[in-house]
Amino acid sequence: MERKFYIICGHYGCGKSNYAINLALDLSEQGRKVILMDLDLVNPYFLSSAYKDMLEEKGIRVIAPMFANSNVETPGLPAEMNLVFETDADVVMDVGGDDAGSVVLGRFHEQLANVDYEMIYLINHYRNLTMTPEDTAEVLREIEAASRCRASAVIANSHLKAETTWEVVKKALPYAKETAEILNLPLKAVTIPAFLLSDEDVKKEMEEQDVTWYPVEIYVKAPWE
Repeated sequence: MERKFYIICGHYGCGKSNYAINLALDLSEQGRKVILMDLDLVNPYFLSSAYKDMLEEKGIRVIAPMFANSNVETPGLPAEMNLVFETDADVVMDVGGDDAGSVVLGRFHEQLANVDYEMIYLINHYRNLTMTPEDTAEVLREIEAASRCRASAVIANSHLKAETTWEVVKKALPYAKETAEILNLPLKAVTIPAFLLSDEDVKKEMEEQDVTWYPVEIYVKAPWE
């Protein structure tokens, strides 16, 4: 199998970094060589590169903005980010939120046009500005315009952090399906916190839903949590 690029984009706070970490770990467990690129120059609190030590222990290379996780207010992109297009590794790109965070992706527009990439639009029904399918679709249009890349799939990641229950996840399913329909994109998967899978009743109800489930561990937390 040839290497692939996975671009993870979405609204602020939808859970991009946590999903990117889970995806990178899953690819690594499949025996793939993996690079995680942290492209978030906007939000200093939820950076996937903050978990660099844990990821590198698993054999995942992490490339982060210069001065990420420091007190420097304007981190920059290291030159080595351009080298990922010359490696044989799978690349997971954790992009900053909304169009503002996606502008940096446009820097790699020409290189991405020549590789096999999947741009995954992560959506969360419980975030401000993406509570309706129409608003959620508009956010993606802004992201695509800023990044000059096109989304290829939707993944629903509706959650309320530690307060997430099965009902929270289930209630957001119609929203996820309608959003994907409006965007004319496949609903590739619906995430569910792994801690909910200990409940047999939840697993039975999951089987009744016509979606593909993707369990996620919760790695990313705010400094105050």
